[in-house]
Amino acid sequence: MKALERFRSIGLDEMDGIRLMNRVDTKFVTTDAMLEEILLRAESEYRVLEIDGIRMSAYDTLYYDTADLEMYMAHHNRRLRRYKVRTRTYLNSGESFLEIKRKNNRGRTKKKRIRIDGELFRDFSADREACSFLRERSPYLASQLTAGVSTAFRRITLVNNAKTERLTIDRNLQFRNLRTGKEASLGDAVIIELKQDGLCPSAMKDILLDLRVKSLRVSKYCIGTVLTDPGVRHGRFIPKIRAIEKISDKILLER
Repeated sequence: MKALERFRSIGLDEMDGIRLMNRVDTKFVTTDAMLEEILLRAESEYRVLEIDGIRMSAYDTLYYDTADLEMYMAHHNRRLRRYKVRTRTYLNSGESFLEIKRKNNRGRTKKKRIRIDGELFRDFSADREACSFLRERSPYLASQLTAGVSTAFRRITLVNNAKTERLTIDRNLQFRNLRTGKEASLGDAVIIELKQDGLCPSAMKDILLDLRVKSLRVSKYCIGTVLTDPGVRHGRFIPKIRAIEKISDKILLER
């Protein structure tokens, strides 16, 4: 994207102080066409993460769940305290991690992760250290979980000049369900996630408000599950999918 080329860059080392592993997340959904205008307005307030000259990184993520989709259903049933367990590979660097996200009843999200061998992306149960990590930081055992929905996307990461917030912008979202074999895409929809360690003022929120981009609580795992598993209970998430369809000028694709 041309607007992205105008940003000053920030490296991984400088990002270390703003990981925001214990944070408040706010999500927004827009389109590729609107994203160009958002980036143009944000240029002076934010820096873009650049790794080896790359400003838009490719990610592969695989979500795990129990046989009865306990983590998915906790979200569907509006439980305030809930978990997500996933493996993630950063394709540009080749690094892979097991990640555990825990949301508490005050709306704060805490993420912990441990490095794993990339060959264990689809099944980390052979890694004793990773299994211990899961057992100590979640209510689950590796033997209870199986790989479910994979997501692939390209991500832009922005950091504000004050280093009090981080912004991720996910494009080209693709889903594949390893249990059903079905695949889906979000077309030209873009998911923006503002991550803050508190409720600090945000230039990006002001930009999005001015452009009438509304916040939308959306989980890539849950949306991907609904789109690729016809048998799953999904009532709560249908309005969110309809809202994305209205925002995007391309219909959600299912193959």
